[in-house]
Amino acid sequence: MKKNSMNLPNTLSLLRCALVPVFVLTLFLMRSLPVWGRVVPAIVYLITGLTDMLDGKIARKYNLVTDFGKFIDPLADKFMVLGSLISILALVLIEGEVTMGLVFCAVVLILLLRELGVTSLRLVVAGKSGIVVAASMFGKLKTVSQMAGTIIILLEPVIFPFCAENHIAAYICMGAMTITTVASGLDYMKAYMPYIDTNS
Repeated sequence: MKKNSMNLPNTLSLLRCALVPVFVLTLFLMRSLPVWGRVVPAIVYLITGLTDMLDGKIARKYNLVTDFGKFIDPLADKFMVLGSLISILALVLIEGEVTMGLVFCAVVLILLLRELGVTSLRLVVAGKSGIVVAASMFGKLKTVSQMAGTIIILLEPVIFPFCAENHIAAYICMGAMTITTVASGLDYMKAYMPYIDTNS
């Protein structure tokens, strides 16, 4: 019997899925520690983000693209982004930061709606015509703003202690994440809508 082995890109995607609960646990279990309670979850998130950058590049470069990879890679991305942001939102509310929590809740909701909308469009168009629109500049900016913004929001009390009380850096990051998320969503809709038949 032939034994199937997991290739490196798919292993990295599965590792990304496994790191999400590790991020959540470190975020909440270490929250009483003023510095390490922020630094350790940020390191875990950074490692998670690095797997996101590496798996696709390795798969394309060494022709390791598989059907399982096409399934697990975007799923791992959603786990990473939504899992981390919802966890941070919960932490903000637990810490009693009501105003920041409400703003961050709106950001997470916009991001969630964008992900649902774009994923649905991709499934419909790819299922009918096999067309896949490549990531645009806005999509790449969205990814960068989400990763950088998440890390800065986590580390704000450590690297920006002079403005941590007012959360200036966090609000700037949330604004950037919102703008790039909306722009990316509209860009994908513009790219995919010509392939949607509203009469069928």
